Amino acid sequence: MPHYYGDRIVLREYRQEDFKYIRGWVNDPEITDNLSDIFIFPHTATNTEAYMNFINSKKGLEKTNFVIAHKDTEEYIGQIDLIKVDWRSRYAILGIVIGTKENFGKGYGAEAIKVLQHIVFNVLNLNRLELEVHDYNKRAIRCYEKCGFKEEGRLKDRFFYNGQYTDYVIMGILKSDYEEMNK
Repeated sequence: MPHYYGDRIVLREYRQEDFKYIRGWVNDPEITDNLSDIFIFPHTATNTEAYMNFINSKKGLEKTNFVIAHKDTEEYIGQIDLIKVDWRSRYAILGIVIGTKENFGKGYGAEAIKVLQHIVFNVLNLNRLELEVHDYNKRAIRCYEKCGFKEEGRLKDRFFYNGQYTDYVIMGILKSDYEEMNK
């Protein structure tokens, strides 16, 4: 897998040494409350190992996974994934997590998204990149907007969190918007 570089980060393959970093966040509600339902129950070390084995053994182009790492040390910061790639309709669905709290608010997520947008629009020649985000995740929404994503709709009361139903916000960016933004 080629590595893709930003100013401060690199998108690279998963490695065995990433295990300890992933274990550090998979049971942390401050991080997992913003992710999917697979984090409702505690994750064992065996679960994490199985996930890493799956990522490292999968073949095909329907899903692509990268570790976000520091450019100089290649130390794990988080991960960014194309959860689904639809080659016929030329779109992909984005998923991202900054898994180390000391790296929150430093712009690593936005930089990783911009590098991934380059891959999606210039390397893979896709036409659209989309994502779903919980409406209460204001920090992520600001990051996505900074990267050119626009709210396209909401799935009302789609997610139960902290005793109440919340919305999923659907956001997307088209290749033409990306190109305009990067003139």
